[in-house]
Amino acid sequence: MYQALWPGAFLFLFLLLIVSGAVAQDIKEIKELQKDEIGKYIHYEVVTQLPVSADSLAFRAKAFFKLKKMDPSKIDSTALEQRGKFVINKTAFVLSHPSGEILYNFRFEIKGERYRFWLTDFLFVPYQRDRYGNFVPSTTKGVPLEKSPGKLNAGEWSAYVSDAGRQSAALAAEFKEYLSATQQAKPLHKTGALISTKSW
Repeated sequence: MYQALWPGAFLFLFLLLIVSGAVAQDIKEIKELQKDEIGKYIHYEVVTQLPVSADSLAFRAKAFFKLKKMDPSKIDSTALEQRGKFVINKTAFVLSHPSGEILYNFRFEIKGERYRFWLTDFLFVPYQRDRYGNFVPSTTKGVPLEKSPGKLNAGEWSAYVSDAGRQSAALAAEFKEYLSATQQAKPLHKTGALISTKSW
C-alpha cells in the first residue's frame, strides 16, 4: 500500500515546490524596483478602473498623504506629488537601530476612468548619533540609489535598494487599499524592463 502511495506523494511534493517557487518569484518581482526610461529606480502602478469618482479619489489620496505625514511638493487639477521617507534599520547581534533614511517622491495622477502612481527619485541619507544618543541624518544631501558606491559597500548598498523596493511595495499596497478595498492594481512591468511614464 505504501509503495502505491509513494509515486503520488512524490508528484504532489514536486508540483508543490514548482508552484511555491513561481509564487515566490512573482512576489520578488513586485517588490524589486525597476528602472524608468532615464535610468531612475521606480515603483510604478496603474489602476484601470476608478473605484469612486475622481474628486472622491483625490480627497482619499490627500487624506492618505496626510496620514503618512508626507510633505506636498506639487499639486494641480489632475496630479498630486508628495515627498516621503523610509527609515532603514540595521540589525547586529539581535539589536536593531536605524542606519539611514531613503527619501522619495510619490506622484499620483487621475486620467479618465483610471489612475496611476509611482515612487521615484530615491535618495539615501545616512544616520549618525547626536550628543543625546539619538540617530539623526548626518547630512542634508542624499545620495541617489542609482549611484554605485563602489565595491567596498556594494553589498550594503544592494540591501538598501532591496529595502526600498520592499517598503515601496508595502506602501503601494496600503495606498491602493486606502483608496479602495476591492480595486487591485498590478505593476505594469516585467522584471528587467524599462518603465515609461510618458504615455499611459
